[in-house]
Amino acid sequence: MIRFEHVTKRYEDGTTAVDDLSFEVAEGELVTLVGPSGCGKTTTMKMVNRLIEPTEGRIFLDGDDISAIDPVRLRRRIGYVIQQVGLFPHRTVLENTATVPHLLGWKRGKGRARAAELLDLVGLDPSVFGDRYPEQLSGGQRQRVGVARALAADPPVLLMDEPFGAVDPVVRERLQNEFLRLQAQVRKTVLLVTHDIEEAVRLGDRIAVYGQGSIEQFDPPATVLGAPATPYVADFVGADRGLKRLSVTPVEEGDLDHPPVVHLDDPLDTATARLRAQGARWAVVLDGQEHLHGWIPAGETDSATGGTVREHARRMEARLPVGASLKQAFATMLQHDAGWIAVIDEEETGRFLGVLTPARLHEALRRSVGADGRDVSRAEVDVESVAGIAGREAS
Repeated sequence: MIRFEHVTKRYEDGTTAVDDLSFEVAEGELVTLVGPSGCGKTTTMKMVNRLIEPTEGRIFLDGDDISAIDPVRLRRRIGYVIQQVGLFPHRTVLENTATVPHLLGWKRGKGRARAAELLDLVGLDPSVFGDRYPEQLSGGQRQRVGVARALAADPPVLLMDEPFGAVDPVVRERLQNEFLRLQAQVRKTVLLVTHDIEEAVRLGDRIAVYGQGSIEQFDPPATVLGAPATPYVADFVGADRGLKRLSVTPVEEGDLDHPPVVHLDDPLDTATARLRAQGARWAVVLDGQEHLHGWIPAGETDSATGGTVREHARRMEARLPVGASLKQAFATMLQHDAGWIAVIDEEETGRFLGVLTPARLHEALRRSVGADGRDVSRAEVDVESVAGIAGREAS
């Protein structure tokens, strides 16, 4: 969708902002441009909509050389979101959102209907917010309007320059979550500029890490964190890149342990026998629909006589869906002070899949790093578990 071919931007004073840049962004891909101030990332983005003209090289949009397209017409084909939003203070939220459709000659009713649709999509009820003015909105709400306005004419490409940088950390995380949800629905081709490596990792399908006017590495987030291409990239992403990698490494079924399973209406004697047979200290408890109910400790089954599992089962709140990040898993363990968390398949009516322990989480992270280094799947990487090492040392 976007292709740079040997693009250079050199100013009259001799400063080279971007030097011989060549890369491609696929249709529907979200690429984050990250690096320190003055490295050329914003210049790169602004050359796509010709707010800045390159000195050398060519840029293509959907196969068309943008130098041959009228800049005004080009910009109306590209959504543009900036940090301070730039809403018109004298226009209502609905009018602001309908700006580009109006410029493109859409009928008033069609433009307003599209604006209302987009406001609803970004989580702003048009019946509540449509007639308000920008000064009546919070910073996060104004940023949402900016995104809605950029999408109003359904452009194939979206350029975002530090879009969440002007709000506090709590609002920023909410906006990032909302944008990821939105991107999953609309699948625009996005270039997003940020100086925050954590934001780049969280949002990007791929990350372009900038040095001074050039790209040092252009890879998926997990690769950038697990296998930095240069010492500069390693230093930029930080010594805690292993922790950052937790946020881009999903929980897979192969990461899970499979403890004994009993059901609510099983006789307690059955649960006791199953735990003893497997030498387990606890069992997962499922209901009649195979949904997770909780757990039961071996001590509970040993000391009781008669009855069913239902009377002794304990609720288990530490759970998450398969595919959630290892960072979410780790946070859930800490939140519930849990030695393990249950993993379920939300797409299959909450089917219980297994449990993730701290040792298995560590193994999953190590396998992920090893898989990237060898260009294989995580399942093909064999690592020695922490539990295995401890067992061998004890013997």
